[in-house]
Amino acid sequence: MLEIEQLYGGYNDTAVLANVSFQVRKGELFGILGPNGSGKTTLLKMISGILPYNRGNILLKGQHLKKYSTKQLAKVIAVLSQHSSEAFSYSVRETVSLGRYAHQSGFFNEWSKEDEAIVQDVMSWTGVASFQDQPTHLLSGGERQRVFLAQALAQEPEILLLDEPTNHLDLTYQKELLDLLKKWTREKGLTVVSIFHDLNLAGLYCDRLLLLENGEVNRYDTPNEVLKQETIENVYHTEIRKHPHPIVPAPQVVLLPESYYQNRKDMKITTENLTVSQEFISLIAPMSLRTMSSGVTGSGMGWYHTFVNRHVDKDYNCSNPREEMSEFLKANGFEPSETVGMMTAVYTEDVVYRLYEGAGFSLLVIVTAGVGNAVDVSKSHEQCGILTPGTINTWLFVNGELTEEAFIQSVVTATEAKVKVMHDMDIKDVNTGTIATGTSTDSILIAATQKGKLLEYAGSIAPLGKLIGKGVYECTKEAIVKSKERREKAYAD
Repeated sequence: MLEIEQLYGGYNDTAVLANVSFQVRKGELFGILGPNGSGKTTLLKMISGILPYNRGNILLKGQHLKKYSTKQLAKVIAVLSQHSSEAFSYSVRETVSLGRYAHQSGFFNEWSKEDEAIVQDVMSWTGVASFQDQPTHLLSGGERQRVFLAQALAQEPEILLLDEPTNHLDLTYQKELLDLLKKWTREKGLTVVSIFHDLNLAGLYCDRLLLLENGEVNRYDTPNEVLKQETIENVYHTEIRKHPHPIVPAPQVVLLPESYYQNRKDMKITTENLTVSQEFISLIAPMSLRTMSSGVTGSGMGWYHTFVNRHVDKDYNCSNPREEMSEFLKANGFEPSETVGMMTAVYTEDVVYRLYEGAGFSLLVIVTAGVGNAVDVSKSHEQCGILTPGTINTWLFVNGELTEEAFIQSVVTATEAKVKVMHDMDIKDVNTGTIATGTSTDSILIAATQKGKLLEYAGSIAPLGKLIGKGVYECTKEAIVKSKERREKAYAD
């Protein structure tokens, strides 16, 4: 549909673009990225025919761009520029109607029913039909942006060129506009070439991306390849982190403010942050920690600064434990949205915690463990049981920076250590008579300060993994012994 071959050019004697080459396929939403001054708008002007180029070629539908007349080009390409803020005294409908110029013929242009239908359709699509009789100059910036988009769409172009289309639009209209553009590329075969400053929107909606740096092509590929952390940091000269979108398969990037490092400079989690009462065990960190957990509240990945392991009676039963736990946290002065909350049938006094020092990092292990509902997970499919509160809850607080891989490996290593305890203590599943692997609803928490030494791995041969294996084994074994001794004493009494 569109081919750019070794393009050079700029303004007068000022070179802006050098050796730019790429292709855009029909029905594609193609994004152009780059810092200010990288040549994005200059490139768009050359493609639209507004700005001549010095060397190279632009092929539109296989034909050189320079062979198109102005009116012919307007039937193929429509442009919504970054600064479409000129507001004449025309009404919204009149402004949109100007987009039909390329389809008018003869000296006396006649307005057809088809023209009117198209204008009404694009006004409806872009959400401006309700104020089509209002003067354009009285509209807000976001409303004017949608009016000029409707004008461009009224041309019925095959290619739509957009310079920051979401500029001036609030969140709702950003999504609606990009959803609409994506839909048109799929259903109508419209080809969209758009400049983006928002890297996340580009990663979320574009099929492919072109990254410009100082007027040259840095990357030209799929969003996942272009939005690599190292690439973006080098081009934009700022520190970011890349991560997958939580719902759809699209890359996203986040900025790291300088205050993030300054505020966390002296933060460390130790036993001094821990409080044990009869009702619950709590750890309050001075700042939010990056966490992975299976808690009743705060499950999954997130950032939390409060951690609560609550004692409940062994016959606790509730149809909505998350809601009930949230009410419990509120009643005790904790904010549920900032708290990882767990439940245990073990008495809180039987908790075991220990700080382990590594080379440049440390690990705080906290375990509550009782094995009254121990189960062999390999045989659990043969059993029908009622869900009861988990009795082995494992908390791991790492004073260091964990990769996502290290978070996952921490869970694996901690689980292996727990299973080893079950084996060595000959703890059996009462229903099957086989060695248990844990309890019916064990929970785990991994939390890291994300400052200090980078810990890439937490497998059994990695420094962090070795501490986790040792710490979880020792603390779990001791916690089980304490719980057993309490239960045996209760029976004796």
